Amino acid sequence: MARSQDPIQSREDGSRDRYDVTTWEVRTPLDRVAAWLYWVLRTTVRWLVVLVAVVILAAIVSTSNLPRVLDPVVSAFTVLSLLPALALVAYVWWTDTATAEPFSLLAVTFALGVLFAGFAAIINGVGSFLQVIPIVGQVWFFYLVVGPVEETVKWLAVRMYAYRSPRFDAVIDGAVYGAVAGLGFATIENALYITDAVSNPVIGNVLGAGGGITPARAIAGPGHVIYSAFAGYYLGLAKFNRDRAGPIAVKGLLIAVLIHATYNTLTFVPATVALVLGVPNYLTLLGFVVLYDGFFGYFLYRKLARYRAHYRATRNDGALSPVERTEFEE
Repeated sequence: MARSQDPIQSREDGSRDRYDVTTWEVRTPLDRVAAWLYWVLRTTVRWLVVLVAVVILAAIVSTSNLPRVLDPVVSAFTVLSLLPALALVAYVWWTDTATAEPFSLLAVTFALGVLFAGFAAIINGVGSFLQVIPIVGQVWFFYLVVGPVEETVKWLAVRMYAYRSPRFDAVIDGAVYGAVAGLGFATIENALYITDAVSNPVIGNVLGAGGGITPARAIAGPGHVIYSAFAGYYLGLAKFNRDRAGPIAVKGLLIAVLIHATYNTLTFVPATVALVLGVPNYLTLLGFVVLYDGFFGYFLYRKLARYRAHYRATRNDGALSPVERTEFEE
């Protein structure tokens, strides 16, 4: 196992200045230049990622029917499709007994969830060639492309901004911001599906098309919230466990990816059952989603409830410790 300290550090008593020997801090003009340049590079990369996301979203808007979302009727259908997901986000937010999250961080996380969905659209399109492989191609596509890509971009929506804020001061905050990122992703996804449906010239009826697609999208949205809430929770856990931050964050992503990909893989089940029983596909799909999301939603509930119980048991033991930076931070 690698040493956590240099041999000198393990023996020193603090009586000598070890600057540039085994310790370092900003002292000289060159140190200040190095620190400033590092900050500029990190900030530039973050803003470059956001800029690329904006360009991709603009391209999606210009090449799709998304502008139709400005139609009041289409907007209403989009909002209706998001109500179950929004209710789930509200519940996760309510469970945060530690501190209230500022609206600014929630809003930016939501916006990044919308923006970064464009990355998923591009990469999913590139990876769709896997679907041509007989039998297993679709499964590989879900587990190797859709699940990892979509959960990673939602994770990044939390990691890029809210995670760095001092207001992200409790493990459970990760679940809150993860849920909000999932809502942002579901918003743009639902809007794309609904605007495509109402713009279909074959249907030619906005109310009919919107009324047909909205219920299907309404039951899809909560999944995005649940998956990314898991990933976000573990990102919060990583922030407060500096020595194991990497593996903890990866564990959260793996959980989200596996739940997401398995959901996509099993969506043939309700269609098959509907065909066999001769009932509407929507009914069997609704039943499947309620059971699947309910199962994993229960585990999310247990995780959040466990945190709340520990918080209430320890909140009077003393002041909260200051947040330490992790390997993910500047």
